[in-house]
Amino acid sequence: SSLYVLPLGFVESSCRSRIFWMKLNKLLLQGKFFQLEIYDPYSGPVLLDEKLASRCGYVLSEDVWGNPVFRASVLGCHVASEADELFSLTVNIKVSSFSSMRAAVTYIYPMYCSYASWASREIVCEENYMEVSVKTDVPAVSNDYTVAWMSALPETQNVAYQQWQLMFVSPSGRKRITVSDAVKLGYSFNNTLSRVYLRAPYHSNESDISLVSGVNMNMITSTSMYRQRWLLLLIDTTVSCPVDGISFTDTTLTWTVPRVIPTLVVQESTFLSKSIVMGVDDQVIVNPEEMNYLLEHNETHIRITIPIGAEGGKLESSISGGVYGIIYCIDLFLEHTWTDAGWQTTKYTVIKSITTPFKPQIPTVMNNTVPEERLFNVAFGHFLPDVSLVAITVGNVPFSLREAQHHSFKIYETPFSNGTKAFILEVSFDDPYVLKEYVNRNETKYTLLINYTLSVGLEMTLYYHSAEVECVIADIEVPEAVGSCDEENLYLTLPTFGLHQYWDLYLGNKLLTRHVALAYGYLAATNSTHLILQIPLFAGGLIYEDVSFQKIKARFDVALRKVRTMETLQMFSISCSFNSSAFIICQPDGTIMVSAQMKTVPAIDMSKTKLRDSSCKPREYNEAHAFFKFHVTTCGTSVRFEGDHIIYENEISYEKETLPGQSIPIITRDPDYRLTVLCYYQAKETLVLGAFSSDPATSPPFGSGVMSPHSNTAAYRRVRQVLNVVSRVSKDESFMEFYGPSMTILKQPMEPVFLEVELKDESPNVELYLENCWVAGYPDFNNTPRWNITVDGQVVLNVQRTH
Repeated sequence: SSLYVLPLGFVESSCRSRIFWMKLNKLLLQGKFFQLEIYDPYSGPVLLDEKLASRCGYVLSEDVWGNPVFRASVLGCHVASEADELFSLTVNIKVSSFSSMRAAVTYIYPMYCSYASWASREIVCEENYMEVSVKTDVPAVSNDYTVAWMSALPETQNVAYQQWQLMFVSPSGRKRITVSDAVKLGYSFNNTLSRVYLRAPYHSNESDISLVSGVNMNMITSTSMYRQRWLLLLIDTTVSCPVDGISFTDTTLTWTVPRVIPTLVVQESTFLSKSIVMGVDDQVIVNPEEMNYLLEHNETHIRITIPIGAEGGKLESSISGGVYGIIYCIDLFLEHTWTDAGWQTTKYTVIKSITTPFKPQIPTVMNNTVPEERLFNVAFGHFLPDVSLVAITVGNVPFSLREAQHHSFKIYETPFSNGTKAFILEVSFDDPYVLKEYVNRNETKYTLLINYTLSVGLEMTLYYHSAEVECVIADIEVPEAVGSCDEENLYLTLPTFGLHQYWDLYLGNKLLTRHVALAYGYLAATNSTHLILQIPLFAGGLIYEDVSFQKIKARFDVALRKVRTMETLQMFSISCSFNSSAFIICQPDGTIMVSAQMKTVPAIDMSKTKLRDSSCKPREYNEAHAFFKFHVTTCGTSVRFEGDHIIYENEISYEKETLPGQSIPIITRDPDYRLTVLCYYQAKETLVLGAFSSDPATSPPFGSGVMSPHSNTAAYRRVRQVLNVVSRVSKDESFMEFYGPSMTILKQPMEPVFLEVELKDESPNVELYLENCWVAGYPDFNNTPRWNITVDGQVVLNVQRTH
């Protein structure tokens, strides 16, 4: 690798108390890999790894902003010292574009610190090691006193001459080891001109966890021993550091450290706090309250409370289990200086990096749409600055941000006073990717389906969130129809806007299509804005409100219904009166109205016209017209089936007057007058008023009846001769099973009835001829109304019969 001059702003360093503090600029390391080497004056560069760091007093981590941070104790393994006051350490920073670190660039960075104000005992609790250093300026002691002391302490008898040894006291007992053996166990022990120090990893075999004022402390109880000819040096190198003491609420984090640590204070009654100082990163905070920090202490605790989100720390976005949330990080240190009888001064420093637990922050979608502007305005937030919008899906169609802007979606960020931001999306109601649904009477529901793709935090984790925003506005005008009439037609004019898109026209329950209009005899025409329907007076679908002699009041109704729900929004009706001299009107309920015109020469008396049943006379008449109104079940009307039509037929005729006199031939001066009346009904749509009367006891469309044979003529013409005639109703066309006599039979209107009438007489001069058969509502033969089965021997209903 090559040596290079450091880029400007790449490295910052400082001396905090007795710690080298170095920070690298992450922006100049983007997309690159780096390693640190510690320069050993005797053997050259040594690669920094975790094991070396905890043994030698080094820390490599990141600050809350993601910048790499290196810290080193001035008592570190590779630090050069002058008179325990001036310290220097050289670090090699290797940077490469490859993870294998090939083709690395090496920057040499020397650091210098001065620290003269040593306390008699100094303890540092770092992230990965504990360190205690003790002053060793020992007064001259007489040899006699030394011998007496040594004889009093049996453990010291075996201390090697002119060699440091360590004695650890732990729950498993006492252990005395040499310094070289201690190094193998991860410890570091050394002495300088005026001090001796011990550095230990957390949770070694020789350590113990004890609870002090509710805080777990990792403690190593040790004595460092050195023997010379005239001197035995026993130094208390006990060290104790907190391993927890962090607690959180929704809004704050609290760090608690014991004020008095019994293993470090021999006589608590003599304990006196001299100063308590807190800091963030490598800076002492002189007035914590100015930053909303709270530093407080009582007899047992020192407590630092920091609001989550406070200055000095960093709020950071994070994703956990697909959920968006925030964490807060801050790097703190605490320096507590005290005196007690056992020691002149102890300076106790704890460095702590704190991260709050993941706190879910479900983002909210805020609908700021102003309907009048016909523009969706949707805010999505609140997010920290480390969140960015990378893509958006609208109406299930994905867009990159560039494509979205090109499509005329408007996307921008809006900041909030608390440092968060929201993403604003603006989409027109009329955009093709907005769902539109016609609702209620005159409203449209616009639905915007959104799926956001966000990049979150330093890791740039992708996060997805979907939203649905609706807006209902009254922006549809329900059409109004205009009706008019001329001498022979009714007209309906209505706007075509929204027709078949939002609503349809219905004639009864039938959708009014061009095909249906044609079948009913309507004429339909459209221009760019309107539909015009022409309905001739006698076309299908008209309602005849009032029909009298030469006068017809006709009404045409159409319903405006919603396309999907069939809900009726509006009824359009045109009603007009017409003068008509000749017509036949067949009503759906089976009523027939006829205006018959006299067209014979010479003229006949229209009052003497009649239907097949001569009792059915005109209701109104004048010289030229006769008006009849009757039901299809009366006045001798016959019925027949033709394809899917039912045809009812009757005839208007004139009763000729005969001259008195000779019996044959009959002489009359009247012309012949016959007018056939036909009414066609669609079999599947018309309620056929057939051979059975409605029975109140049964629900429609059923009828019931009893069949009884009857011969009026036989009763008075042939009194002496009794005919053996039997009539029955068969259950089906096989004529194998029959209903019993006087049994009530239920049939649907279109169901056939199978009748059998049989003459049992064997006399050769008798034959069976069915003249008139009918059905009545009750057994009384003279009961009306009646429904004909045969008239003059002709079958008028679809009834099968046998001999």
